[in-house]
Amino acid sequence: MSSRSYSLLGLWPVVNRWKYLVAAAVGLALVISVVVSLLMPNIYKSTAVFYPTNPNTTDPDRIVSDGGKLELGGRAEDLDRVITIGESQTLAELIIKQFNLHKHYKTGEAGDAADQAALDEFNSNFTIVHNDRDAIEVNFQDTDKVLAARVANAIVQNIDSINQQLTFENRRKIIELYQGRKEFLEREYTAAHDSLLAGRRRYGIYGMENESRYLGRAIIETETKLRQAEGEGNSSKAAGLRKALRGLTQADGGNYLNLENYVKGTDRMATIYARFADIQGRLIGARNAYETAKLAISGKISSIYSVQKAFPATKKTKPVRWLIVASSVVITLALSLILITLLELYRGNLSVGRPGSEPQY
Repeated sequence: MSSRSYSLLGLWPVVNRWKYLVAAAVGLALVISVVVSLLMPNIYKSTAVFYPTNPNTTDPDRIVSDGGKLELGGRAEDLDRVITIGESQTLAELIIKQFNLHKHYKTGEAGDAADQAALDEFNSNFTIVHNDRDAIEVNFQDTDKVLAARVANAIVQNIDSINQQLTFENRRKIIELYQGRKEFLEREYTAAHDSLLAGRRRYGIYGMENESRYLGRAIIETETKLRQAEGEGNSSKAAGLRKALRGLTQADGGNYLNLENYVKGTDRMATIYARFADIQGRLIGARNAYETAKLAISGKISSIYSVQKAFPATKKTKPVRWLIVASSVVITLALSLILITLLELYRGNLSVGRPGSEPQY
Protein backbone atom coordinates (compact mmCIF):
# COMPACT_ATOMS: atom_id res chain seq x y z
CA MET A 1 0.00 0.00 0.00
CA SER A 2 1.53 3.34 -0.98
CA SER A 3 1.34 6.30 1.41
CA ARG A 4 -0.86 9.25 0.62
CA SER A 5 0.93 12.22 -0.95
CA TYR A 6 -0.01 15.67 0.36
CA SER A 7 0.35 19.09 -1.26
CA LEU A 8 -0.40 22.55 0.09
CA LEU A 9 -1.84 23.41 -3.29
CA GLY A 10 -4.73 21.12 -2.42
CA LEU A 11 -5.75 23.62 0.28
CA TRP A 12 -6.27 26.46 -2.13
CA PRO A 13 -9.82 25.43 -3.17
CA VAL A 14 -10.74 25.24 0.51
CA VAL A 15 -9.27 28.64 1.27
CA ASN A 16 -10.99 30.06 -1.79
CA ARG A 17 -14.36 28.77 -0.58
CA TRP A 18 -13.82 30.27 2.91
CA LYS A 19 -11.90 33.38 1.82
CA TYR A 20 -14.45 35.89 3.05
CA LEU A 21 -14.65 34.37 6.51
CA VAL A 22 -10.86 34.05 6.68
CA ALA A 23 -10.46 37.66 5.54
CA ALA A 24 -13.03 38.78 8.11
CA ALA A 25 -11.24 36.92 10.91
CA VAL A 26 -7.87 38.31 9.90
CA GLY A 27 -9.29 41.83 9.55
CA LEU A 28 -10.98 41.60 12.94
CA ALA A 29 -7.73 40.39 14.51
CA LEU A 30 -5.91 43.28 12.86
CA VAL A 31 -8.34 45.86 14.22
CA ILE A 32 -8.47 44.39 17.72
CA SER A 33 -4.67 44.01 17.95
CA VAL A 34 -4.16 47.61 16.76
CA VAL A 35 -6.65 48.94 19.33
CA VAL A 36 -5.22 46.81 22.14
CA SER A 37 -1.60 47.75 21.31
CA LEU A 38 -2.50 51.43 21.22
CA LEU A 39 -4.23 51.18 24.60
CA MET A 40 -1.25 49.48 26.22
CA PRO A 41 0.91 51.97 28.19
CA ASN A 42 4.54 52.52 27.31
CA ILE A 43 6.95 50.75 29.65
CA TYR A 44 10.37 52.31 30.34
CA LYS A 45 13.35 50.52 31.85
CA SER A 46 16.22 52.11 33.80
CA THR A 47 19.43 50.30 34.64
CA ALA A 48 22.04 50.92 37.34
CA VAL A 49 25.39 49.09 37.30
CA PHE A 50 27.82 48.69 40.20
CA TYR A 51 30.60 46.51 41.52
CA PRO A 52 30.50 45.13 45.07
CA THR A 53 33.58 45.72 47.20
CA ASN A 54 35.37 43.43 49.59
CA PRO A 55 34.07 44.21 53.14
CA ASN A 56 37.55 43.73 54.58
CA THR A 57 38.89 46.64 52.52
CA THR A 58 36.03 48.95 53.53
CA ASP A 59 36.37 48.26 57.26
CA PRO A 60 36.63 51.78 58.76
CA ASP A 61 38.87 50.52 61.57
CA ARG A 62 41.44 49.31 59.05
CA ILE A 63 41.25 52.42 56.93
CA VAL A 64 41.71 54.72 59.94
CA SER A 65 44.49 52.70 61.58
CA ASP A 66 46.29 51.11 58.61
CA GLY A 67 45.42 53.45 55.74
CA GLY A 68 43.67 50.69 53.78
CA LYS A 69 42.48 51.20 50.22
CA LEU A 70 39.12 50.51 48.62
CA GLU A 71 39.30 47.39 46.46
CA LEU A 72 36.71 46.10 44.05
CA GLY A 73 35.12 42.78 44.90
CA GLY A 74 34.10 40.41 42.17
CA ARG A 75 34.40 37.47 44.54
CA ALA A 76 31.62 34.93 44.39
CA GLU A 77 30.65 35.53 48.01
CA ASP A 78 30.46 39.31 47.49
CA LEU A 79 28.27 38.93 44.41
CA ASP A 80 26.00 36.37 46.08
CA ARG A 81 25.61 38.53 49.18
CA VAL A 82 24.62 41.63 47.18
CA ILE A 83 22.17 39.70 44.98
CA THR A 84 20.63 38.06 48.05
CA ILE A 85 20.12 41.48 49.63
CA GLY A 86 18.62 42.78 46.39
CA GLU A 87 16.15 39.93 46.15
CA SER A 88 15.14 40.11 49.81
CA GLN A 89 11.62 41.02 50.87
CA THR A 90 13.07 43.54 53.32
CA LEU A 91 14.49 45.62 50.48
CA ALA A 92 11.26 45.34 48.46
CA GLU A 93 9.16 46.56 51.39
CA LEU A 94 11.52 49.49 51.97
CA ILE A 95 11.21 50.61 48.34
CA ILE A 96 7.43 50.11 48.27
CA LYS A 97 7.06 52.24 51.38
CA GLN A 98 9.57 54.86 50.24
CA PHE A 99 7.82 55.52 46.91
CA ASN A 100 4.26 54.75 48.06
CA LEU A 101 3.89 52.09 45.36
CA HIS A 102 0.58 50.96 46.83
CA LYS A 103 -0.94 54.08 45.38
CA HIS A 104 1.09 53.92 42.17
CA TYR A 105 0.09 50.31 41.49
CA LYS A 106 -3.48 51.00 42.64
CA THR A 107 -3.52 48.05 45.04
CA GLY A 108 -5.53 49.89 47.68
CA GLU A 109 -4.72 50.77 51.25
CA ALA A 110 -1.90 48.94 52.99
CA GLY A 111 -2.96 45.53 54.24
CA ASP A 112 -2.17 41.87 53.69
CA ALA A 113 -3.82 41.62 50.26
CA ALA A 114 -2.67 45.05 49.09
CA ASP A 115 0.87 44.45 50.39
CA GLN A 116 1.12 41.15 48.54
CA ALA A 117 -0.28 42.66 45.34
CA ALA A 118 2.18 45.55 45.50
CA LEU A 119 5.03 43.13 46.26
CA ASP A 120 4.13 40.91 43.30
CA GLU A 121 3.91 43.89 40.96
CA PHE A 122 7.22 45.24 42.22
CA ASN A 123 8.98 41.89 41.76
CA SER A 124 7.61 41.58 38.22
CA ASN A 125 9.15 44.93 37.32
CA PHE A 126 12.49 44.48 39.12
CA THR A 127 15.48 42.31 38.25
CA ILE A 128 19.00 42.13 39.67
CA VAL A 129 21.54 40.05 37.75
CA HIS A 130 25.24 39.30 37.67
CA ASN A 131 26.49 40.15 34.18
CA ASP A 132 29.40 38.59 32.32
CA ARG A 133 31.78 41.35 33.49
CA ASP A 134 31.32 40.50 37.19
CA ALA A 135 29.19 43.61 37.74
CA ILE A 136 25.70 43.78 39.20
CA GLU A 137 22.89 45.18 37.06
CA VAL A 138 19.74 46.53 38.70
CA ASN A 139 16.84 46.92 36.27
CA PHE A 140 13.49 48.47 37.03
CA GLN A 141 10.68 49.18 34.60
CA ASP A 142 7.59 51.30 34.95
CA THR A 143 5.18 53.43 32.96
CA ASP A 144 6.79 56.50 34.55
CA LYS A 145 10.37 56.72 33.24
CA VAL A 146 11.45 59.19 35.93
CA LEU A 147 10.07 56.98 38.69
CA ALA A 148 11.81 53.95 37.16
CA ALA A 149 15.18 55.72 37.36
CA ARG A 150 14.56 56.94 40.92
CA VAL A 151 13.54 53.47 42.11
CA ALA A 152 16.59 51.81 40.47
CA ASN A 153 18.95 54.28 42.18
CA ALA A 154 17.13 53.88 45.50
CA ILE A 155 17.50 50.10 45.25
CA VAL A 156 21.27 50.47 44.84
CA GLN A 157 21.46 52.87 47.79
CA ASN A 158 19.47 50.55 50.03
CA ILE A 159 21.60 47.56 49.01
CA ASP A 160 24.65 49.58 50.01
CA SER A 161 23.07 50.60 53.32
CA ILE A 162 21.99 47.05 54.24
CA ASN A 163 25.38 45.69 53.21
CA GLN A 164 27.08 48.19 55.54
CA GLN A 165 24.76 47.26 58.40
CA LEU A 166 25.99 43.66 58.22
CA THR A 167 29.36 44.82 59.58
CA PHE A 168 28.27 47.89 61.56
CA GLU A 169 25.99 46.04 63.98
CA ASN A 170 28.86 44.20 65.64
CA ARG A 171 31.06 47.29 65.51
CA ARG A 172 28.54 49.23 67.59
CA LYS A 173 28.76 46.56 70.27
CA ILE A 174 32.56 46.70 70.14
CA ILE A 175 32.43 50.47 70.65
CA GLU A 176 30.37 49.91 73.78
CA LEU A 177 33.11 47.54 75.02
CA TYR A 178 35.76 50.16 74.22
CA GLN A 179 33.76 52.78 76.10
CA GLY A 180 33.28 50.54 79.13
CA ARG A 181 37.00 49.74 79.24
CA LYS A 182 37.90 53.43 78.95
CA GLU A 183 35.55 54.41 81.78
CA PHE A 184 36.88 51.60 84.00
CA LEU A 185 40.49 52.70 83.44
CA GLU A 186 39.55 56.33 84.12
CA ARG A 187 38.21 55.31 87.53
CA GLU A 188 41.33 53.24 88.23
CA TYR A 189 43.53 56.13 87.10
CA THR A 190 41.78 58.50 89.50
CA ALA A 191 42.18 56.02 92.36
CA ALA A 192 45.88 55.46 91.59
CA HIS A 193 46.48 59.19 91.35
CA ASP A 194 44.83 59.75 94.73
CA SER A 195 46.99 57.00 96.23
CA LEU A 196 50.07 58.61 94.74
CA LEU A 197 49.22 62.00 96.22
CA ALA A 198 48.47 60.45 99.62
CA GLY A 199 51.79 58.61 99.60
CA ARG A 200 53.69 61.76 98.68
CA ARG A 201 52.08 63.66 101.54
CA ARG A 202 52.61 60.76 103.95
CA TYR A 203 56.28 60.11 103.19
CA GLY A 204 57.37 63.40 101.71
CA ILE A 205 58.54 61.74 98.52
CA TYR A 206 57.67 63.75 95.44
CA GLY A 207 59.92 62.09 92.93
CA MET A 208 62.44 64.92 92.68
CA GLU A 209 65.60 63.77 90.95
CA ASN A 210 68.05 64.91 93.67
CA GLU A 211 65.81 64.21 96.63
CA SER A 212 67.83 61.29 98.05
CA ARG A 213 71.15 62.97 97.25
CA TYR A 214 70.08 66.13 99.02
CA LEU A 215 68.94 64.20 102.09
CA GLY A 216 72.13 62.14 102.26
CA ARG A 217 74.36 65.20 101.88
CA ALA A 218 72.40 67.12 104.50
CA ILE A 219 72.72 64.25 107.01
CA ILE A 220 76.44 63.87 106.42
CA GLU A 221 77.13 67.59 106.72
CA THR A 222 75.02 67.93 109.85
CA GLU A 223 76.62 64.92 111.49
CA THR A 224 80.10 66.22 110.62
CA LYS A 225 79.36 69.59 112.16
CA LEU A 226 77.94 67.85 115.22
CA ARG A 227 81.13 65.93 115.76
CA GLN A 228 83.19 69.06 115.35
CA ALA A 229 81.06 70.94 117.88
CA GLU A 230 81.34 68.09 120.34
CA GLY A 231 85.09 68.00 119.83
CA GLU A 232 85.34 71.70 120.41
CA GLY A 233 83.24 71.43 123.56
CA ASN A 234 80.56 73.76 122.24
CA SER A 235 77.57 72.14 123.95
CA SER A 236 74.94 74.64 122.79
CA LYS A 237 75.94 74.28 119.18
CA ALA A 238 76.18 70.53 119.54
CA ALA A 239 72.64 70.40 120.97
CA GLY A 240 71.31 72.35 118.01
CA LEU A 241 73.08 70.13 115.52
CA ARG A 242 71.92 67.02 117.37
CA LYS A 243 68.33 68.23 117.07
CA ALA A 244 68.82 69.00 113.36
CA LEU A 245 70.28 65.55 112.80
CA ARG A 246 67.33 63.98 114.58
CA GLY A 247 64.96 65.88 112.29
CA LEU A 248 66.82 64.60 109.22
CA THR A 249 66.90 60.95 110.32
CA GLN A 250 63.74 60.25 112.35
CA ALA A 251 60.06 60.64 111.45
CA ASP A 252 59.19 62.31 114.75
CA GLY A 253 62.03 64.76 114.43
CA GLY A 254 59.89 67.40 112.82
CA ASN A 255 61.42 67.47 109.32
CA TYR A 256 59.01 66.86 106.44
CA LEU A 257 61.75 65.11 104.47
CA ASN A 258 63.56 62.65 106.71
CA LEU A 259 65.52 59.47 106.27
CA GLU A 260 63.10 57.19 108.17
CA ASN A 261 60.06 58.17 106.12
CA TYR A 262 62.07 58.22 102.92
CA VAL A 263 63.34 54.67 103.36
CA LYS A 264 59.94 53.43 104.50
CA GLY A 265 58.10 55.07 101.62
CA THR A 266 60.56 54.35 98.82
CA ASP A 267 59.44 50.77 98.21
CA ARG A 268 55.78 51.55 98.60
CA MET A 269 55.96 54.61 96.39
CA ALA A 270 57.84 52.64 93.74
CA THR A 271 54.91 50.21 93.59
CA ILE A 272 52.39 53.05 93.43
CA TYR A 273 54.43 54.78 90.74
CA ALA A 274 54.59 51.57 88.66
CA ARG A 275 50.86 50.97 88.95
CA PHE A 276 50.08 54.58 88.16
CA ALA A 277 52.32 54.51 85.07
CA ASP A 278 50.78 51.21 83.91
CA ILE A 279 47.21 52.48 84.30
CA GLN A 280 48.15 55.75 82.62
CA GLY A 281 49.55 53.92 79.57
CA ARG A 282 46.55 51.60 79.35
CA LEU A 283 44.17 54.54 79.69
CA ILE A 284 45.86 56.41 76.85
CA GLY A 285 45.62 53.30 74.66
CA ALA A 286 41.95 52.75 75.59
CA ARG A 287 41.09 56.36 74.79
CA ASN A 288 42.83 56.12 71.42
CA ALA A 289 41.05 52.86 70.59
CA TYR A 290 37.67 54.29 71.59
CA GLU A 291 38.16 57.52 69.64
CA THR A 292 39.39 55.59 66.57
CA ALA A 293 36.44 53.20 66.67
CA LYS A 294 33.96 56.03 67.22
CA LEU A 295 35.44 57.99 64.32
CA ALA A 296 35.37 54.91 62.13
CA ILE A 297 31.73 54.08 62.70
CA SER A 298 30.62 57.69 62.34
CA GLY A 299 31.96 57.79 58.77
CA LYS A 300 30.04 55.59 56.36
CA ILE A 301 32.19 54.17 53.59
CA SER A 302 30.25 52.88 50.60
CA SER A 303 30.38 49.11 50.19
CA ILE A 304 29.83 49.36 46.41
CA TYR A 305 31.51 51.07 43.49
CA SER A 306 28.89 52.65 41.26
CA VAL A 307 29.70 52.40 37.54
CA GLN A 308 26.46 53.77 36.14
CA LYS A 309 23.55 55.45 37.83
CA ALA A 310 20.06 54.93 36.48
CA PHE A 311 18.72 57.69 34.25
CA PRO A 312 15.24 58.15 32.74
CA ALA A 313 15.00 56.10 29.55
CA THR A 314 14.92 57.96 26.25
CA LYS A 315 12.74 55.34 24.57
CA LYS A 316 10.24 52.75 25.66
CA THR A 317 11.14 49.12 26.22
CA LYS A 318 7.72 47.71 25.47
CA PRO A 319 5.19 47.14 24.04
CA VAL A 320 6.47 46.51 20.48
CA ARG A 321 3.20 47.38 18.80
CA TRP A 322 4.02 46.27 15.28
CA LEU A 323 5.10 42.87 16.60
CA ILE A 324 1.84 42.50 18.54
CA VAL A 325 -0.21 43.35 15.44
CA ALA A 326 1.83 41.14 13.10
CA SER A 327 1.82 38.15 15.46
CA SER A 328 -1.94 38.50 16.03
CA VAL A 329 -2.64 38.53 12.29
CA VAL A 330 -0.35 35.56 11.59
CA ILE A 331 -1.74 33.50 14.46
CA THR A 332 -5.34 34.28 13.44
CA LEU A 333 -4.60 33.31 9.83
CA ALA A 334 -2.94 30.05 10.89
CA LEU A 335 -5.80 29.13 13.25
CA SER A 336 -8.37 29.97 10.58
CA LEU A 337 -6.64 27.71 8.04
CA ILE A 338 -6.45 24.88 10.55
CA LEU A 339 -10.11 25.29 11.49
CA ILE A 340 -11.48 25.34 7.92
CA THR A 341 -9.24 22.40 7.01
CA LEU A 342 -10.66 20.34 9.87
CA LEU A 343 -14.19 21.34 8.89
CA GLU A 344 -13.63 20.28 5.27
CA LEU A 345 -12.11 16.99 6.38
CA TYR A 346 -15.05 16.37 8.63
CA ARG A 347 -17.52 17.08 5.81
CA GLY A 348 -15.52 14.95 3.36
CA ASN A 349 -15.11 17.77 0.81
CA LEU A 350 -11.33 18.11 1.01
CA SER A 351 -9.24 16.59 -1.76
CA VAL A 352 -5.54 16.52 -0.97
CA GLY A 353 -2.77 15.10 -3.09
CA ARG A 354 -1.37 15.89 -6.46
CA PRO A 355 -3.29 18.48 -8.40
CA GLY A 356 -5.98 16.88 -10.52
CA SER A 357 -5.58 13.39 -8.99
CA GLU A 358 -7.50 11.36 -6.49
CA PRO A 359 -5.87 10.26 -3.26
CA GLN A 360 -3.90 7.05 -3.66
CA TYR A 361 -4.17 4.22 -1.13
